[in-house]
Amino acid sequence: MSSRRTVSLVTLGCARNEVDSEELAARLEAAGWQMHDDDPDVIVVNTCGFIDSAKKDSIDTLLAAADSGAKVVAAGCMAERYGEQLAGALPEAAVISFDDYTDIGARLDDVLEGRALTPHSPRDRRTLLPISPVDRSAAHAHIPGHATAPDVLPEGLAPASGPRMLRKRLSGGPVAALKLASGCDRRCTFCAIPAFRGSYVSRRPEELLAEAEWLAGEGVRELVLVSENSTSYGKDLGDLRALEKLLPQLAGTKGIERVRVSYLQPAELRPGLLEVIATTESVAPYFDLSFQHASGPVLRRMRRFGDPRRFLDLLERVRELAPEAGVRSNFIVGFPGETQEQFDELTAFLEEARLDVIGVFGYSDEEGTEAFSFEDKLDQDVVDERVAALSELAEELTAQRAEERIGTELEVLIEEDLGDGGYEGRAAHQGPEVDGSVTVQGIGLIPGQIVQAVVVDSEGVDLIARIKAGA
Repeated sequence: MSSRRTVSLVTLGCARNEVDSEELAARLEAAGWQMHDDDPDVIVVNTCGFIDSAKKDSIDTLLAAADSGAKVVAAGCMAERYGEQLAGALPEAAVISFDDYTDIGARLDDVLEGRALTPHSPRDRRTLLPISPVDRSAAHAHIPGHATAPDVLPEGLAPASGPRMLRKRLSGGPVAALKLASGCDRRCTFCAIPAFRGSYVSRRPEELLAEAEWLAGEGVRELVLVSENSTSYGKDLGDLRALEKLLPQLAGTKGIERVRVSYLQPAELRPGLLEVIATTESVAPYFDLSFQHASGPVLRRMRRFGDPRRFLDLLERVRELAPEAGVRSNFIVGFPGETQEQFDELTAFLEEARLDVIGVFGYSDEEGTEAFSFEDKLDQDVVDERVAALSELAEELTAQRAEERIGTELEVLIEEDLGDGGYEGRAAHQGPEVDGSVTVQGIGLIPGQIVQAVVVDSEGVDLIARIKAGA
């Protein structure tokens, strides 16, 4: 075997997958592989398996990788979810499980040398962990993004000094995701994620603080806390207030200017946690709330909490504490049994809610979910019409919300120099990649710097600002 083995990692899907890829990169480097995007020996595609469009994107990416002439490995959620079925349908790629991550270097050695891998039979990963959350820390199932450095050090050898992260950053920039937890204990009827990601497991606060310190040393200025459900953090550690305690500690990490929490469940957003997010210095007053719908009967069929009045009351409490807070949410349209009246109830809620970002998705069947067996499915034409109508309304409403911010002051984290005196960044109410951005006119700004700016215009959800006089 050549002493120089090169690998490229392609990451699809959410920020949680990005963290998993950075764990794989660290493991591969420790095993003697070199990260190399130009003509690599092996391409690892960290796939997404959430909905049909994501699965199609994963297949297209795997096929494109195979066309390059490199060996191809399918990892991630789609590979875990389908295993031998994916391997049979796509012989161009070797398929690995989450359980292969701890020995990923050897698996790629096998692929490079032409040794066939036996694809796994998919299983419900919730069965790998105890039912009781507080008993899960003693279990031994591999959970991507939760590994520690000793896993890759020779036996008997400790880190030379201080915390050593089992993570290698694959992209620069002043923003990075920090994985709070993995898995989910909720039983939403439309979602298959718990079956292939497993039960909910929190990372310990000391691990998160050590990784935050390491990321700050890598030039990160904003931490984005990710998980399948951040409001459940700590329940398996015996402390439902763990996130309330952790956030100020993360915000106090030297070099970290902003901490942002994503993936909040409205049913679990306790008053104390809401207050900490809304009022703690250096914690963004940002609420990524998973509403999914507004009609009470539709939400019950989804096995979810809420109705328009409860959601509006929650938003009112948020804005009482932080008037300029950012709020985003996603909504599923055309869920089985959704009536025109229930769809109208959703549109009326959105017109009153003043959300900064609205994601709209048409319902699609996912095998392995309870909703897959529901009989009262809507015609696809009806689903498509409602998606189009709600998407048009969402575009109008979010543009109006952006206009409301004209004249307000923002703290903008500069991320990119656009040239000609223009810089792109994000304010506290804007999450990375999906929530719009702020274009700032200035001179001599640098990525990672936070500047005080005044909004002078808007374009859709994007804002245009100028540096505040005297700042």
